[in-house]
This record gives sequence, C-alpha cells and structure tokens, in this order.
Amino acid sequence: MQFAEIDARDSQLIQIVDANMAEARHRAGPWLPCHLGCSQCCYGPFPISQLDARRLQRGLADLESSDPERAKGLLVRAREYVARVCAEFPGDAATGILDDSDEGEQRFETFADREPCPALDPEPGGCELYRARPLTCRTFGAPMRNGEDLVVCELCFDGATDADVERCAVDYDPDKIEDALDDALASAGSGTGRTIVAFALVQQQAAAV
Repeated sequence: MQFAEIDARDSQLIQIVDANMAEARHRAGPWLPCHLGCSQCCYGPFPISQLDARRLQRGLADLESSDPERAKGLLVRAREYVARVCAEFPGDAATGILDDSDEGEQRFETFADREPCPALDPEPGGCELYRARPLTCRTFGAPMRNGEDLVVCELCFDGATDADVERCAVDYDPDKIEDALDDALASAGSGTGRTIVAFALVQQQAAAV
C-alpha cells in the first residue's frame, strides 16, 4: 500500500471514529461536559502510533501553508518541549521512539506528566492541530473500550453508575483499521514504534529541512 492510499484510508478511519464519538456524546449528554478550554487531558504525554504521527505531520504542513505564524509558534513549543525532556526520555531521544519494554513503560508512567502538549494553544486552551489530532485525543472523555475495561475521563460521568457508563460506551474502531494502517505504514518504510506528539512534530520539521 502506498502512502497516498494510506492517507486516504486514514481519512476514512477518522470519519468512522468521529461518527462513533458523536454517538457516544449523544448517549452521554450532560455527563460529557468537554468544552474549549478544558485542557486537563492535554497535560502529560501519551504514546501515539506512527499513523497518528503521520497525520500530525500532515496537519502541521497544512498549518504552515495556511497560517505560518501559528505553525512557527507551535514548532517553537515542540522544540522547547523536546529540549526539556530529552534527557529523561524513556526511549531513543534521537528518533523519538519509545522503549516498549516493561522497564520503558514503567519509566513512561511518570515521564513529563506536567508538560503541556505543544499543540495546545496557551490562550483559548484549544488544539492548534485539532483536525489532525491523534486517536487518543479524539476518543478521550467518553467511555472507550480497552479490552474488557472501560476508560473514562475522571472529569466526566460525575454521579453516573457503572450501568450508565456502560450504556454510553462505544468501540471507536471495531474493524481495527488503525492497526492495519499502522502495519501498512511499516511495510511502506515509515518506521515502527510509538512516539509522542512533540517528537513527531520535531521529526517532521527535521525531515523537511
């Protein structure tokens, strides 16, 4: 599968995920109070796939074309983020790939947990790469299935019972399209392994130079 086809199928995946999330929001109603400026979930890194990283990089390229000043500010924040955390990065700081061993995952649990995402606009508290954001960001808040567990934002579903949460749960990617596209990226030579947002953006800029 070529990169253009992967990108096209990723766009289809995003439509599926967004539709499932819209259904989750409809079911949840007032139990899902997410709004612009509620950015607690934007602090502390989380692993992203190579598919997420490529989507972010494409989003950054679009922002550089449409609003160079905003893109410049975002890149400054990304570079400063990497400079602050690279010494403690639980993985290969040269590539931004996380160590997926048990020890690496243990180190990641407390890594940079107070750092704001570089894509977070400090003023309104919104995402500057919202349309290109990772799947974790797209699905955060509503009850998401993670194996047999349900993952829910601690700020949501205040006062809801377990049964209430269960009724609102959705599987955002029931056909496992994300996994298939990540494998396709690896086969196409895009690399493997998980990274974080800041490193994905800095790596994109380095590749463009």
